[in-house]
Amino acid sequence: MSIETGPPADMLAAHPETAYFWGRVAGDGACGQNCVTVRTTDETAARRLASVAGAERTDQRIVERQYAHDTSITRREEEYTVQVVGPLAERASGALGLPFEGESGGYRLDPLADYDRQLLRGLVEGCGTVCFKSDDDAVGLSFVHESRGLLRTIQSLLEDIPVAAPYDDCSDASSGYWFGVDDDAVPAVGEWLYEGSESSGLFAPSRRRKLRKSIERVR
Repeated sequence: MSIETGPPADMLAAHPETAYFWGRVAGDGACGQNCVTVRTTDETAARRLASVAGAERTDQRIVERQYAHDTSITRREEEYTVQVVGPLAERASGALGLPFEGESGGYRLDPLADYDRQLLRGLVEGCGTVCFKSDDDAVGLSFVHESRGLLRTIQSLLEDIPVAAPYDDCSDASSGYWFGVDDDAVPAVGEWLYEGSESSGLFAPSRRRKLRKSIERVR
């Protein structure tokens, strides 16, 4: 439960917890027949997501992933899958434009826009990649997803946040499409993104730690 606001009245109501949860689902999850699925490589985040939604299942396995922009390199890591069983998936698809049963979605995330920080944080942790660029002494932030529509939605959200976040156009990637935020803007965006996160618990500790450490290296 978020300390500042209490629990959400409904999983589709505008609330910090629902914004973070659906950001994670849009970024690395799915809505299928009678089930919402969201994936994370952070155990603490998996527990938090399960708590937000009252999930019935959280499974753990080891997966091998290709790096977003280099299909010749893979990494092995733990993956936690949170599943919420029931009619929520179909309701979310209708209300938020999330893909249902593999069909393309319209990604109508406006109902959650009042909590853009938490929504974007979920999206960054779901389909964002942070890297330290030693040659340029810069921090990179990019988004990779199979849906160009979702990436365009993320770009629209970035345009409305209170810090400057210029970005590139979408380009083809091995797993769909991608775009990057301007390197010079990433430190301010990252600091804004996780501001106040400690009190709410709405974050993946490993993802926040990596971003903050990368920002510290360029400060």
